[in-house]
Amino acid sequence: MITREEFIALYQERITRRGADKLLDWMTKTDFFTAPASTRYHLACAGGLMEHSAHVYYRLRKVVSSEYGDESPYSEETLAVCGLLHDLCKVNFYKEDIRNVKENGVWVQKPYYTVDEQLPYGHGEKSVFIIERFMRLSLEEAIAIRFHMGGFDAKPGDNNVSAAFEKVPLALLLHIADLEASYLDETRS
Repeated sequence: MITREEFIALYQERITRRGADKLLDWMTKTDFFTAPASTRYHLACAGGLMEHSAHVYYRLRKVVSSEYGDESPYSEETLAVCGLLHDLCKVNFYKEDIRNVKENGVWVQKPYYTVDEQLPYGHGEKSVFIIERFMRLSLEEAIAIRFHMGGFDAKPGDNNVSAAFEKVPLALLLHIADLEASYLDETRS
């Protein structure tokens, strides 16, 4: 498990481009460090979004290293930007609520997370939009973040995911890292 301080140190060490400090400042004023990664799938717990983002970054480094060895076409900063920031769309996205659940024949109130979308702009698109309010992304970074959900976010008949994966291998690699983090590193609720 990564702490808030460790995440911030990793971010500041790896992401140094103009505007990165302003983006991090914004993140600290949101629920990024306390939000879940999902409502019920992976890391549906306080701090899950931050932890998931770190997992994806570390998985992305491994996937890229496995594919390219020491000849990676991607900088450490690009890998950090894509891994650590791919799910900024989930900032201020979840809220905690209470529901009645029957346990051993008795109704009890249990907390759970629900979606409270404030900016309906898509998933990857919203992450790109948020990041670009503070710092510039390369075209490859923007496409990778936009398409990190792969087919999970595609509309029927939409060939953009395949085109993105073919033209920008980083998009496919980020998608793989996201899947590996979600299914191999993180507990399901």
